[in-house]
Amino acid sequence: MIVICEECGRKYRVDPAKIKGERAKVRCSACKHVFVVTRSEAVEERSEPSSPPASEPVKSTPEAAQPDTTQESLEGTLKGESLPITIEKKRRMGLRVKMFLLFMVVPIALMIGAAVFYMRQLNNLSTLVTDESSRIASQLAERIIRGKAKSVAAQVQLFLLAHPHLKKEEFNKSESFKKIAVQKVGRTGYTALYELPDKEGVWRTWAHVNPKIIGIDMSLLRKSLGKNFPGFWKVFTGVRGGKESRGYYNWRDKDGKIRAKFMVCTPVTGTRYVVAATTYLDEFTLPVKQLKREAARVTKKVRNLSIIILVGTLILIGLIVSIYGHRITGKIKSLTELAESISVGDLDAEMKITSNDEIGDLADAIGRMQESIRVSIERLRRRR
Repeated sequence: MIVICEECGRKYRVDPAKIKGERAKVRCSACKHVFVVTRSEAVEERSEPSSPPASEPVKSTPEAAQPDTTQESLEGTLKGESLPITIEKKRRMGLRVKMFLLFMVVPIALMIGAAVFYMRQLNNLSTLVTDESSRIASQLAERIIRGKAKSVAAQVQLFLLAHPHLKKEEFNKSESFKKIAVQKVGRTGYTALYELPDKEGVWRTWAHVNPKIIGIDMSLLRKSLGKNFPGFWKVFTGVRGGKESRGYYNWRDKDGKIRAKFMVCTPVTGTRYVVAATTYLDEFTLPVKQLKREAARVTKKVRNLSIIILVGTLILIGLIVSIYGHRITGKIKSLTELAESISVGDLDAEMKITSNDEIGDLADAIGRMQESIRVSIERLRRRR
């Protein structure tokens, strides 16, 4: 039996007895082209009287030189089943992996980075707004307390000028004077009137909400105030030289809780007396603290909602990439299998790809190539 390589035109002698089954796959030793030989061709070849006997050499065609005509020169396995060609090649990254990296890993990394940056900026903005609001509220409270001290000092000055015979020991007993000297500041704060130190250096208070400290040496409060006394004493005695004194100090409530107070001490012009206005500063900053807690709650809610949206978006992207990638790679795999079938001579393989995109164009091109190869083989067979 004489077979001709469809690629390079070389002829080979093959023993028909080696063909087991209806068809067999062979490979040209010269160009390595793989084609299929059928038993029907072998029977026709043996029945033709013009075929040369097995002992005679086969003349070479003008297109190619005469190769070795022994069976060993034609590589291949003559079996009843057509086996696929296995080409050893280096394993590379698949299309699905590339799509996963391109459409999943990279977007996820970018989205997570953007989300972290957004959350951090949101927290910074919330902290900035609340801190700035607290600072402004504190400054406003200080101005209110200072204004109260100046107002009371001016009222006391006018009252003393109108009542020059009123003694200091009677200040806290006189309802009219006490009503002027001791006024409410905020919700729990108050004003008080005390005197600059006498010849003995003793500071005494003459109008106060607490009658127990009237006329006593104010330095005796060191025992009751404990470690909070230095802060209080620094502001209390800071009016030396007729200047205004103000500042913060800690005060222990009756329930034992320590809270910060702000006090402004304003001298009464033309007298030895000083008006002190003091109150807890958190009375003014409490709304800001509530706003801060509300901002933290809203920030947490927005953060959780953003995380849910981010996770949902990532899941949706993953599903879209997986489904679309599976469809694309499935079509490419089908075209690859079709191309492999054509490469081993199976020109009747069915085209199953129907697509209107670039993959459809590739399938049409492979189909045209398949038909072109079929026509070329028919022409070659007719020539032979």
